[in-house]
Amino acid sequence: MMSNYTHTPEQAPPTHDAAPATSETAAPPTDRAGHVERHGIDVIPAAERHGRPRELFWVWMSANVIYLYFVLGGVLMLLGLSIWEALAITVVGNLWWAAVGWLAVSGPASGTPSVAIMRAMFGVRGNRVFGGGLGVAIGLFYEIINIAVATLAANALLGMLGVPLPAGAEWAVLVVVAALSFVLSVYGHATILKLSPFFSAALAVAFVVLAVFVLGAADFTYTPAPMPVGDHWAMVLLGYAIVAAGPLSWGTGADYARYLPAATSKRAVIWWTALGGFIPAVLIGGLGVIAGTAIDMTDPQLTIGEIVPGWFTPIFLAIVVLGSITNNVLVAYSTGLYAQGLGFRVSRAVTVVVTGVIATAAAGWFVYIAPSFLDTLNASLELSVTVLGPLVAVYAVDIVLRRNRYDGVALSDERRASPFWYSGGWFWPGTIAMVVATTVAVLMANTTLYVGPIATALGGADLSAFAGPILAGAIYAALWLTTSPYRDPARRPAATANTAHETSVNEADQDETTADVATSDTRMTEVTA
Repeated sequence: MMSNYTHTPEQAPPTHDAAPATSETAAPPTDRAGHVERHGIDVIPAAERHGRPRELFWVWMSANVIYLYFVLGGVLMLLGLSIWEALAITVVGNLWWAAVGWLAVSGPASGTPSVAIMRAMFGVRGNRVFGGGLGVAIGLFYEIINIAVATLAANALLGMLGVPLPAGAEWAVLVVVAALSFVLSVYGHATILKLSPFFSAALAVAFVVLAVFVLGAADFTYTPAPMPVGDHWAMVLLGYAIVAAGPLSWGTGADYARYLPAATSKRAVIWWTALGGFIPAVLIGGLGVIAGTAIDMTDPQLTIGEIVPGWFTPIFLAIVVLGSITNNVLVAYSTGLYAQGLGFRVSRAVTVVVTGVIATAAAGWFVYIAPSFLDTLNASLELSVTVLGPLVAVYAVDIVLRRNRYDGVALSDERRASPFWYSGGWFWPGTIAMVVATTVAVLMANTTLYVGPIATALGGADLSAFAGPILAGAIYAALWLTTSPYRDPARRPAATANTAHETSVNEADQDETTADVATSDTRMTEVTA
């Protein structure tokens, strides 16, 4: 029998949100290192919340001490920029990590991953397009990149070590590389949290050694070939878009913060998340820029041997392999959650495996069949900003408008009567903001594969990375404040959630102990008698 409570879409947060998390108890049975995580996109009950925000630093650090940033730093030099311009773009483009930290605060507030929270912005059905759908597409894209990069490095490493590969064995290398990252993603949150500090330390030490050799060979008097002013600024904006694509692809901050107690300090969540991504992205990206003054960065896996001693080259290739795998661990984990957001009633572990198989097959095409992996990578990063920027902006603005008040149980309710069903399962402010802002951003894009008409009219200037997020955030805020139910001040974030309902839900949550216990059917049970 359906309960007859009155419920608002937002849940008031604890009054002591600035207080630090105090949970020092052992992880619950549903989230233990070395065991497959039982939760997926369901709500994490209060009794199972644990950890401290500083743990987020190591999670993000291990995923971002990667070779890809070294490549992107080199790409800036290949665009014809000066060393100082490229370094400045590396810093400014990575300031988007602050937005990733901001999105992460919604995790402790709701106890759910980002894909569930985005139902508040797009509606239950709309979120299957703009949340789950885009999330899976973006996740697969980065999984493919990581598998491809790690496979190329692993093949080179085996050749350098004198290990012969019979015909067709290179495909086996690809499969092994993919399996190593997806295994950890299947185990999930606690295992990732446990291993992250070790991965971070090993990779950081290796990159410090690499930095010594790069700085020793650097040419700080390097001057690029002159180019027309218009073309120069077009390259500056293009470089910014490529760098910004990195942090903008991580609209999943809540995924790794959702196990933290609801009273966790928002400031701590923001800083530890943002710094964990920003520091390695800037330092390694900057290292790639500096290396670009001494070697050809078109294929640094080959040319790096010009500036490092022979004994370090295998270590460098091992860095590439391990870093790509650790990055893929987080990417695959979130992609599995996004796939659940599409409405499939299967466990998170299953969605990780299925999306992993798809990514592995696609990576094989990029590595062994596609004509130019680097060109394909650059073009994809350039265009991805046209979607990623607006998506992150809508999410960030929604947190502000709702004052980070999210009811995880209501967000998990996919019935037509749920608070986030809105109009036919769609929330038009989010939908309109995404469609309009993404369209404008695409028209402004100037990439190696496509030049939009607005970019052409502006002499090649690509403003998509600026205009897309600003336009999406502004449209969403304006429509949110004037659209039902939010045009009614009584239903805006200041409204207090039904305390009796919240209590009954917490009691029900205590009984969730099976794998991915809150699939759609189970989530319905939580809001019925």
